Amino acid sequence: MTLTATVLAALAAGRLRIVDLTNTLSPDTPTLRLPAPFANLIDFSAEVVAEFDDLGPLWKHQNLHVGEHIGTHLDAPVHWISGRHGKDVSQIEPERLVGPAVVIDVREHVAADPDFLLQISHVQDWETEHGPLPENSWLLLRTGWEQYSDSQEAFLNADESGSHTPGIAVETALWLATERPISGYGVETVGIDAGRGAELDPPFPAHYHLLGHDKYGLTSLQNLGELPPTGAVIIVAPLPIVGGTASPSRVFALVEA
Repeated sequence: MTLTATVLAALAAGRLRIVDLTNTLSPDTPTLRLPAPFANLIDFSAEVVAEFDDLGPLWKHQNLHVGEHIGTHLDAPVHWISGRHGKDVSQIEPERLVGPAVVIDVREHVAADPDFLLQISHVQDWETEHGPLPENSWLLLRTGWEQYSDSQEAFLNADESGSHTPGIAVETALWLATERPISGYGVETVGIDAGRGAELDPPFPAHYHLLGHDKYGLTSLQNLGELPPTGAVIIVAPLPIVGGTASPSRVFALVEA
């Protein structure tokens, strides 16, 4: 059989399954809230234009209103000042959007400290057990944060000192951007940086270092617990928005049953 026929046969036989890593997109989807004086994107909404009526007797269709960085979405390099001369969403090669998925489970650390930051040593420990991060892979950080994905308040976990969600240390972001051959970095939280990422140097280091080195970010992922530490394939499908800094995306993983 051809390779594609083998894959299709494995799917049909249940030896290979598809895991949806995407959060649903609705007016209730938790979204980032920037403090004043910074401007926020609009949340998702749908405006019915016709619905089996005089304006469309045989059909229903809607206008969608949504910011680029809402729900499960892909960050492109042009989103950040360090990547401002890099690729927009439409320019990212499809080959960079399909690759090995590696999952690092830090739930125990996050349960003890919601401000947990991924250190280089955590990744090196993973590599000691599972091997080097593969070429063109996506490093997915399993924090357990998906449990809050239906609550704006719990998802942002904010108090008077700011938002308290896990993320990545400055040194780790730079190391992944320059020393490991990944295509992207994915998280279960609202953004690829920690809630208190503005306090680091540089601020929001995942954005600064990864996007500045032509790596991509994925946010608000679901169902990482259905993926093994290594061996799955991720498929990231953003809209090819010309000039787009990000796009809500459907994200799948192929996993051996």
